[in-house]
Amino acid sequence: MAPPRGSAAYKKKDGTLALSKDSRSVSWTPVAPPSSKPALTLPVSTITNLQQTPATSAKVMLKVFAQAPSAHNPETHVFAFTSATTARAEADSIKDALSRAIQAAKIAGGLPAAPGGGASSAAMAIASAVSSRTSGGSDENAFYEDSRLQQDVQLQQSLLKANPSLSKTFMESLRTKPDSISNSQFTAQFWSTRLPMLRAHAIEKSQTRGAYNVLSSIKPMTVDNAIKLSISKEQIQLIFSQHSLVKRVYDENVPKLSEEAFWSRFFQSRLFKKLKGERISDNDPTDAILDKYLQVDEDADRARRLMASHVPHIIDVEGNEENHSQRKGNQPDRTMRPTSIEKVPIIRTLNALSEKILSHVTPNDVDPSLPIGMDEETFNGLALRDLQGDAEENRVILNIKDQSRFFSSENDSGVSADALLYAKQDPSKVLKALCADIAKASTNADLSIAIGVTDDSSSSDEEAGPSNTDRGHVGSKAALTAATTQMLTAISQQRLQTDDNDTSAPSSSFSIVQSTSTSGLPEPIFDRLSLTHATTTEFLQHFWSAFLSGDAARAEEVGKLVETLDRAMDRIKAVAEDAEKERQKEVEKWKRQLAESFERTGRKKKMNYEVIPGGAKVVNELLAPTIRAIEIAGREYRKALGAEQLENGN
Repeated sequence: MAPPRGSAAYKKKDGTLALSKDSRSVSWTPVAPPSSKPALTLPVSTITNLQQTPATSAKVMLKVFAQAPSAHNPETHVFAFTSATTARAEADSIKDALSRAIQAAKIAGGLPAAPGGGASSAAMAIASAVSSRTSGGSDENAFYEDSRLQQDVQLQQSLLKANPSLSKTFMESLRTKPDSISNSQFTAQFWSTRLPMLRAHAIEKSQTRGAYNVLSSIKPMTVDNAIKLSISKEQIQLIFSQHSLVKRVYDENVPKLSEEAFWSRFFQSRLFKKLKGERISDNDPTDAILDKYLQVDEDADRARRLMASHVPHIIDVEGNEENHSQRKGNQPDRTMRPTSIEKVPIIRTLNALSEKILSHVTPNDVDPSLPIGMDEETFNGLALRDLQGDAEENRVILNIKDQSRFFSSENDSGVSADALLYAKQDPSKVLKALCADIAKASTNADLSIAIGVTDDSSSSDEEAGPSNTDRGHVGSKAALTAATTQMLTAISQQRLQTDDNDTSAPSSSFSIVQSTSTSGLPEPIFDRLSLTHATTTEFLQHFWSAFLSGDAARAEEVGKLVETLDRAMDRIKAVAEDAEKERQKEVEKWKRQLAESFERTGRKKKMNYEVIPGGAKVVNELLAPTIRAIEIAGREYRKALGAEQLENGN
């Protein structure tokens, strides 16, 4: 949606009043001379008030009050809308848009912003989502908009510092980009495809630490035989928010005592130990001022709030005590008897503090638009299901126009493929083969011979040709060999998928274990391969963005990108050649080991050098989709170029 704008006169000069795309500023541009720059630009953060003439007035004017940070009084700017037909509509749209932008700027100013400068805290996102869901207003959260994320250079630099691989891709792509693409164009295109990463990084940086048990984290230290304590302003604010009694003691005694003396006496007092939940002993030092507050119940307000709230009777312990008293007769078990706070102070203190901290946390599993009261899960738990009828079926009906294509066979007879296969068998031959197997099993006690397994036979005999009667027989050596091969292949594939560590086989076996983390390639070669893949993918995105835009002015840029893709293909070939050289070095290493083993033992061992991983084959396999993408891009470009030349020639 385009930002609102309208024809307005400022200081008796005609011009155009418009709001920027990012809703951060409003500017007035004079009509004469043409293509002139804005003569007045007001940041939204400096606007303090807006005034507009009433609807009954003949003149349509808008007064903007703006106050710079260093100014004492606001400045007024009056804009008179000059359109003969749409003056009132233009003024209303600009005023409404400015009001929303001012409100968003005020909300953003009151919340902790991320160091990147382009995003607000996660609480702002939650608050804006809740307000938009509950009020249904049109004021959307503009702090994570795509346009702002693309313009936030500090956030982009922060993400590059936090993600080394992305930084390598950015720098390599920037270094190898064609000269026809400027740095700003490349940067805009690069970040336009990574907006989710920027948004996630902005949210991550905007998160702050929540409340915690501050008293337990404050511990005095002994320095030069003196007890010293360091406490910050944030910790003092947390103490006041978590313990209202401390704030009360502070307000009543700090004018009499200095602040340093108050905190020094507080952290050595019995009141401090009580609030922490520790047991107070007779050896603890006394304080004439702070000990007066030991008998004050800090949770009195909490108890009153709990009594005022509605508590279901099923969990109302006090209600049960009143209706089902056990004061007469046998006492309850000792584990069910209420105890005083002095016996287990730490448990009660931690529970009360945890409840107090969690009360300020907004639950993330509650929809604020739902009505207040019993939720659906609680209602279903209390409902008597035996008295309910059968639930109505809630199914999605699948309508298929031509069902014969999916539910009938080729001959439309409804016979399965296995039945058709059995129908082609000759019953007499099947019975004859079955009788032969039964006769063989009855005359031979060796079951291996009965099922067709011959130990004396070799695999070469069974693979001689189709004339062999044992070939394909269930339980034959050929079948067992095929099953064993299949299982070993599956185990090897599973091992390659789960084994991320390089393991070394014994030198006598001369077996190769491939590393799955680098696909058998050396670490430097694999890093070059990853970087080449990332930069090539980036240039492919640039190519398709320019090629599919249909803009004739970008034809030269498309040609330069094709040349860049050709150079990327050369880099892939260079990586493949280097990988093959490294593999040949590994092959020579194994050959030397075989020669040394032959000199020591006199036995010549065979080695299948094809199992040595790495080389140009692995590089081409890993980058096969990228290579096909480059070929398709070049083919489409040449096809379009030929069609254009043919059209211009005719």
